[in-house]
This record gives sequence, structure tokens and C-alpha cells, in this order.
Amino acid sequence: MSEYKIMPIVNEDPWLEPVSKDIYERYQRYVDRKKNIENEFGSLKNFASAYQYMGFHFSEDKDYIIYREWAPAARGLYLMGDFNDWEYFTHPLSLKKNGIWEIKIKRSENQKLIHGSKIKVAVQTENGVTARIPAYMNRLLQNEETKDFTGQLWMEENYKWKNKADFNADDSLFIYETHVGMAQEKADVGTYAEFEENLLPYIKECGYNTIQIMAIAEHPYYGSFGYHVSNFFAPSSRFGTPEELKSLIDTAHGMGVRVIMDIVHSHTVKNVFEGLNEFDGSPDQYFHEGPRGYHDAWDSKLFNYGKTEVLQFLLSNVQYWMKEFQFDGFRFDGVTSMLYHHHGLGVDFGNRDGYFSQGVEFDAVTYLQLANDLCHSINPNAITIAEDVSGLPGLCHPIEDGGLGFNYRLAMGIPDNWIKLLKEQSDEEWNMQQLYHTMVDRNYHIKTIAYAESHDQALVGDKTIAFRLMDQEMYFHMKKDDANIIVDRGINLHNVMRMMTISLGGDSYLNFMGNEFGHPEWIDFPREGNNWSFQYARRQWSLLENDSLKYQYLSEFDKAMISFTKENDILKSGAPQELWLDETNNIIAFERKNLVFVFNLHPIKSPFNYSIQTPQIGSYELVFNSDAGYFGGFDRIQGNLPFLSKHENGMPKMNIYSPNRSVQVYRRVV
Repeated sequence: MSEYKIMPIVNEDPWLEPVSKDIYERYQRYVDRKKNIENEFGSLKNFASAYQYMGFHFSEDKDYIIYREWAPAARGLYLMGDFNDWEYFTHPLSLKKNGIWEIKIKRSENQKLIHGSKIKVAVQTENGVTARIPAYMNRLLQNEETKDFTGQLWMEENYKWKNKADFNADDSLFIYETHVGMAQEKADVGTYAEFEENLLPYIKECGYNTIQIMAIAEHPYYGSFGYHVSNFFAPSSRFGTPEELKSLIDTAHGMGVRVIMDIVHSHTVKNVFEGLNEFDGSPDQYFHEGPRGYHDAWDSKLFNYGKTEVLQFLLSNVQYWMKEFQFDGFRFDGVTSMLYHHHGLGVDFGNRDGYFSQGVEFDAVTYLQLANDLCHSINPNAITIAEDVSGLPGLCHPIEDGGLGFNYRLAMGIPDNWIKLLKEQSDEEWNMQQLYHTMVDRNYHIKTIAYAESHDQALVGDKTIAFRLMDQEMYFHMKKDDANIIVDRGINLHNVMRMMTISLGGDSYLNFMGNEFGHPEWIDFPREGNNWSFQYARRQWSLLENDSLKYQYLSEFDKAMISFTKENDILKSGAPQELWLDETNNIIAFERKNLVFVFNLHPIKSPFNYSIQTPQIGSYELVFNSDAGYFGGFDRIQGNLPFLSKHENGMPKMNIYSPNRSVQVYRRVV
């Protein structure tokens, strides 16, 4: 390519000038791919509507049930199920074109093939015949005794939507990350209906305006947290029916809460009974052949994003969830793994060529651009979030500017830094410069979601922040009338860490279910190693509801923090102004949205008449105080006297009392 234009992201960032041609070529690959799709299918939306053609559908006159499957290497396909007593060869499909097989069954002649029928497809290959789940199946059932999955015909339920999703993409997100199955206290799998009834009102009350739901697409192993998907068009039947999921989303919309889905297009299970692997007998139907098609660390299969039918399958999946279930967007899992052949393993990012040419999975980049294009063409206010640790330039820039088109990236370095501090350093050793600059080290042109801890930290073998801070003391000293220095430290640092994360770390904020009140212990899904126990695959809401326990302090703080952040529109206020970093007293002070934040992270020092810089002179009032007793603090600041800032050596300063392990926020009133 001899001529190319300079893309806007290069004009914005001179560091990218040496790779400006690569960035243009990245954009041009997307343009060419989309143009080819439009030439053949009319539009990207038409291309991504394969779910309306493939799988099971009624004929226009409703007289026939039609089933279609893409299996180009297969020698024969046969529909089977309880309607034909699971006979393998009574209902053969015919090969049409482009590897698509089809069967039409007249409903009047086979009255056993009805809504709710259990079905599979027998796929004949050169190696024999295997019973498989249809690729576009929208409902599966698992036999509790054999653990075997079957498809279930789900065609006649028509959900009537009641509420319109009316959200603005520019709204700050306060995200409550959830898992439906473990959202109840009972020692069992929670349901969509229980979540709608019990959790939605609670989430709304806490101030969160967005729910991010994990583990929606069907996955054979419950303990995978939903990240080893087998059937991409089937909402997991563990939690209920598709209509119950739609009702959950509809009710959330009625509350003014958007719902986004964890979508896993980065890999899939290697299973040959539930999933896509070797569906038509070939190793490369949906995946790359050989090592390129296998993720060693995840023990799973990797898609060939360059193959038209695979691209259509995945993009249709995006449109399916948005159109049929009215999801408001997606958090794309494993984006780093998708972007690079090395999957981000053992790589230090920052090399320009490594972002745009060396080791880049070009087809995956184009897929992500097309997926973002599709999402925002279906719903201009859709939210797409990238889970990426590489810091790829342009990740959240518009595609036409040379980017990939995501709305947000996850600030994955923040939880990593918090856990590193807690694991490796005593409180006295924390460095204020390092902590502050880790929090603010981001491109303020790129929307970022900040979070204090990852759901991965809650899994067995690791610890949540609350459990790492308080550990076994949470079993014995969480009563409000039981003074304990370890619990006191834990509660106050838990609050301070969250307030610093939300006020400095990003344009939106995320919390994993239960962590807002310091849920103890870990998550351990039922498995052979724990005798298939649900003891740790649930949320103990009764701890929060018990008025005698200190979990309420953490919960009240979280509510107040989110309310305060919303009321002052802090997340939209741009970069903070650093005011004071004190390594002796472990104090960090900064201004954001005309508010002065003062964090004291010292284990014992609480200086009186402590002088801090302010943005300007005047009278300030205390508007937020984590040391309040109802947050688990010690009420060391009495009353609400004005704090006067005046010139001191040519600089506006005011004197305050800064209690250790607390945060105060001041606003200028005069």
C-alpha cells in the first residue's frame, strides 16, 4: 500500500507516528471486510441475522418446522429426539449450498415435535456418527443424573416487553457485577426469577445503575464462572427459562437500570458433545487447526475470526442478545487473548510494533471492530467494555479515527496494585507517590472503569479485600459491640480504598456482588473436591441484614460513597489536581470537581492542625467523612465548623484534623 492517510489517533498521540501506516492498514482491513459483507449480504445487520435463519424456525405459514445447520465436512445429518424415540436415521437433513443442511417437518404429520421437545442432531463423519447439540440451539437442558445436555425446542413463547430501555451512553456507570446462580443465600443454584425479585430492588437501593451479568450463555461446567461457553445462543437453563431472563432485564429497565452481559467470544470449550469442536468431523470448522486453534492456559478452542461463517456466527450472537433479550451492551471477555497470537502471556506491553504488527491477530482485531460497529448501529447508546491488559492504543477510540470502537476499558492495574500492597507491604511502607500515580495513570481521552478488586480475587485460593484485611477475625469479631483492632483496620481501609478508587481511578465504577458489604470467605463452586457443596457458591445476605453486625458499616459507606459521587458528578470531572503527597504522614490530597479530598492512610498518625493546600482561599465545609461512626469509624471530627483557607507563604492553605485510615472531603462555600 503506497499511499495512506494519517488517522486521527496518530494526530492525537505523536508516539504513534512511526506506526501510522500500520494503524491505517488496521482501519482499512475493517473497511474492506465490511464492504465485502455489505456487497454480499446487503448490510452488516443482515449478515448478523443468521440466528433468524439457522437453527429451528417455523415456515411462514406455520405448517412446517425447519431446521438448518452449517456442517460443510459432514457426510450426513439426522434430526433425532423424543419425537422419534431417539432413532438416529429416520429424519435426514438435505445438503443445500455452502455447507448448509436443512430439514422441513410438517407439523400435522409429526405432532410429537412440539415446543419443549428434547432434540439432538446425529452428525455422520468419516469417523462415525455422533449425537450433537445444534449450534444455534436457544435452549438446553441438563440431566441431573447423567449430566448430559440435550437441546430443547423452544419456539412458541412470546415475551411481551413492558419497559423501554432509555439510557444515554454518556452516563457515568455504577456497575454491579453479578452471577445469577450464586446470588441467593440458599445452598443451591439461584434463578432469574429470584434475582429479579430479591436482588434488583437491593441493587437499585444501593445506587448502582448498571448490572453486568456473568455466566448467561450455556456452559457445561458450572464452576467455570461461565467463561467456558458451549452453546452461544442458549441462556443457561440452570437459572430458568429465556422468558424469565427477559423479565429480569425488562424489570431492571423499568427501574432505570441498564443490563449488560459478559460475552465470551475469546474462546470456547473443547467438548465434542455440548460445544462446537469437531462438529462436522473436521478440526477447523469453527477454529484454527493445530496449535493456533488451542489455548494452552485455558484448555479451550480458539475461533478462526477470518472465516466468513465463523464471523457471521459470532456477530449474529451479538445481535441475538441485543435484539431478542434487549441487553444494553457487553463486557467482552479476554480481549487481550483475542488480539495477539501470544494471548498476552509472558509479554511486557508497550512496544509499538507489538501493538500493530508483530504477533497481532489481525482477523480478531477486525472482528472486534465489526462487533462494536454492529452494537452501536443496533443501539447508539449501547455500552461495550474491553477486558484488555495490553493497553492497545485506540482501543476505545471511534473506528473511523483508527480505533476499535469500545466505549470503555477496564482499569485492571488498580485492583492488581491494591492486592500487591496488601500482600507485600506493611501499611507503614505504602508509598503515596506510587499509589496516587497508579490511580491517575491513564489517558483521560479514554473512558475507564475503575474497580478496587476483581471477582477473581473472590475465588477459592485467593481472598477478597475484606477477607485479606480481616481474615479469621470476621468469624469472631464482627459484632458492633465487639472492639477489635484488626477488624477496625479492615473496615476503615476497605472504605478508604474504595473511595480512592472511585474518586481517582476512572469515568465509571464497578463492584462485584457482595463485596460492597465485605462478604467473607471465598467463592467455591460445587465440584468433586468439595463433595459438590454449595456452601461457598452463594451470598450470605443475612449477614448484612443482621443489625448487630459490622457488615452494615461497609454497606452504608458504599451507598453513601456512590450517592456522593453521583450528586457531585465526580466521574465526569476530568483529571484531578494534585495538592499534597506526604510520605511521612501517608496523606494524599487532591482536588476534583471543586472538592478537596484528603486521604490519611497511616496506621497511627492523626495530625491536628494539619496544613494542606487548597485550590483557592475561602471558607470550606466538611461534606463527606469516612470516620463517622455509622461507617465503622470513630467520630473523631466533632461538629461541622467552617475551615478557613488563607494565604500562607503565597499559597492558599487550611488547617484540618486528619484522622488515620480515613478520608474527608471538603467543599468551598465562600
